[in-house]
Amino acid sequence: MTKYTLPLFILLGISQSIQAQEDKYQWLEEVDGAKSLEFVTAQNKTTFEILGKEKNYQSIYDKSLEIFNSTDKIASPDINGKYVYNFWKDKDHVRGIWRRCLLTDYTNGKLDWETIIDIDEMSKKDNIKWVFKGASGLYPNYTRYLIQLSKGGGDAVVIREFDADKKQFIENGFAIDEAKGSASYVDENTVIVSTNFGEGTMTTSGYPRQVKLWKRGTLLKEAQLIYEGQSSDVRSYGTVVRDETKSYISISRSPVFFTSQKMIWLDNKIITLDIPEDSDFNGILKNQLIVHLKSDWTVNSKTYKSGTLLSLNFTELLKGNKEIQVILTPGEFSSISGVSKTKNNLLINVLTNVTDHLHIFSFGKGIWSSQKVKAPELGTISLGTTDEFSDQYFFSFQNFLTPTTLYTADAGKNTIKALKSLPSYFDASNYEVKQFKAKSKDGTLVPYFMVFGKNMKYNAKNPTLISAYGGFEISQKPSYISSAGNAWLDKGGVFVVANIRGGGEYGPKWHQDGMKEKRQNVFDDLYAVSEDLIAKKVTSPKHLGVRGGSNGGLLVGVAFTQRPDLYNAVVCQVPLLDMQRYNKLLAGASWMGEYGNPDIPEEWEYIKKYSPYQNIKEGMNYPEVFFTTSTRDDRVHPGHARKMMAKMNDMGYKTYYYENTEGGHAGSSTNEQSAKSSALTFSYLLMKLK
Repeated sequence: MTKYTLPLFILLGISQSIQAQEDKYQWLEEVDGAKSLEFVTAQNKTTFEILGKEKNYQSIYDKSLEIFNSTDKIASPDINGKYVYNFWKDKDHVRGIWRRCLLTDYTNGKLDWETIIDIDEMSKKDNIKWVFKGASGLYPNYTRYLIQLSKGGGDAVVIREFDADKKQFIENGFAIDEAKGSASYVDENTVIVSTNFGEGTMTTSGYPRQVKLWKRGTLLKEAQLIYEGQSSDVRSYGTVVRDETKSYISISRSPVFFTSQKMIWLDNKIITLDIPEDSDFNGILKNQLIVHLKSDWTVNSKTYKSGTLLSLNFTELLKGNKEIQVILTPGEFSSISGVSKTKNNLLINVLTNVTDHLHIFSFGKGIWSSQKVKAPELGTISLGTTDEFSDQYFFSFQNFLTPTTLYTADAGKNTIKALKSLPSYFDASNYEVKQFKAKSKDGTLVPYFMVFGKNMKYNAKNPTLISAYGGFEISQKPSYISSAGNAWLDKGGVFVVANIRGGGEYGPKWHQDGMKEKRQNVFDDLYAVSEDLIAKKVTSPKHLGVRGGSNGGLLVGVAFTQRPDLYNAVVCQVPLLDMQRYNKLLAGASWMGEYGNPDIPEEWEYIKKYSPYQNIKEGMNYPEVFFTTSTRDDRVHPGHARKMMAKMNDMGYKTYYYENTEGGHAGSSTNEQSAKSSALTFSYLLMKLK
């Protein structure tokens, strides 16, 4: 008899599969299982009985709720035609109202709001905890909208057509059942839609893979299929892109999270745009397609560097020709953090050493010219809504100690005017901000901000909280710490934001140096910042805590398992933790471009070295971790936090755990829930680090 030996990679795969099957806590992945929810209820009760009785809990809750409910908040504008729309929550509107006023009145400070939808009333009427997720309007008058509503705050939404003038949903209008999908108007009687059309129409990541054109008065199942991606893709979707009065149907197919094949549906056929799949498509202005490169791109022997923003003649590109203009190439310590367009101009936000600078670019006679906006500096500029019918736009500015101020501006005249500022929620004159750089394990200098009291003593005893994320090219920029100012700074705390690799602070390479097999760089960067604070005698491990959510939850989960000697408090929010099964839970498969595929042995080889759930050991001196999540989080599965907490408890470790029953990936749906989360978090940190 011939003896057959299975290849090593198959044996490794079998071993890994058996290991996953032996996970005795897997029952906690049953989101709404009676046994799971009973377990969660018991843990919530235990945690609240301790943290809710901390001396600072009630005052933090009250102040946080006061801030969240404040009528002095800025009503963020969303320009649609002649109106500004705004979604607003306060103590009288717990779930919120969607409202509007005339753009001219808003700009002149006459806020005569007209309520369009009352989500609280709608929730009571339907007996559903609705959460407003946005609206897509019908060009050019914007009186009809496709409203997105979530049941409890998850990513999956119900889409229903709404008449803003009549303030009512349209009977027999466009309506799409709950799914992680999207829809946009092509014209009054046509929408482009991606949703769950039935069996076989979703990807393994839980997103649509089909794009259809749906005509009014027909059934959704009769909609015209114009594109279909692969089941192994992350997703496919369609939208409408406009260049003044011209409109184009755009289709995107994402094979993995960071790549997107861009196509145009024109004359009843697909035209694939010959641009890099890992680039960002930032719209069309004056027939120039705006593209942000994430890797080097060589065209006709000329190489355009990663991070460059460039434009291509769009009508020529549709014919297969490339006429390229460089708009901006950021420097070594810069990146492009935002791109928007008005009717005639391009707005580009440039992040340099983690502070923003805003520029206006104009296209004429075949070239781009620029001028800098005289906006405030040493903070974060957030580009807001723009007016497609004029050069008016809005932006806001803030930093750690400066409350957010909203500005209206004109890109044609390069003028700005402050409209409204948030009040100060704490006395910022007592504090200062400094930026430092810590040397990581491989010699890379990692920037971080430190917010601290002017009379702080360098005695290694200051309670210090590091906030970090480190993934998906998301930059951690200075933002006004309203509730943390009261709950943390005013109680003697030091607040630190670490700009570690994996983010986008220094451009695409800063992100790429923290992906997949390079992910240990992200963790080492965090340890470098932590050790630098200790070396400066700002704090010590006894007084040092770290907080992170989602990908940041994975970060801090790794931190306390790899370096328990560094931290005495860990706030691990809506985290990924079981990296052996993350790609099988909810949207997890969509992130394999960031972390790798644990089902491929050579990729599991580097993932398993840091996966927190697999690396928990008995007999270690771990800090008492505080895990938080949401039952209704349909992005990062609550099973991650549940299983980690249960496993640690069975090993004899003390943990704290709180799972909100709604709120989605954000963790909270109402201001009361947000205030409770804030109070629990800072009560825990003060208890552990003071």
